[in-house]
Amino acid sequence: MGIWRQLQEYFYLKKRDPNAPHTPWMRYMHGINRISLFMFLVAIVIIIVKLILMKK
Repeated sequence: MGIWRQLQEYFYLKKRDPNAPHTPWMRYMHGINRISLFMFLVAIVIIIVKLILMKK
C-alpha cells in the first residue's frame, strides 16, 4: 500500500480495502497513527504561526 493511500484512509478521505484484515490491534495501530499525524500537523501550523508573528 502506498503512503498516499494510507494517509487518505487515515483521514477518512478514501474507503478502506474490504479485503484488508480486521483485527483489533490493527485498529488500535491505525488510531494511534491518526493521532500522531494530527499532532504533527498541529505542531507544524503552530511553528508557522510563530515564525510569522516573530517577524513583525
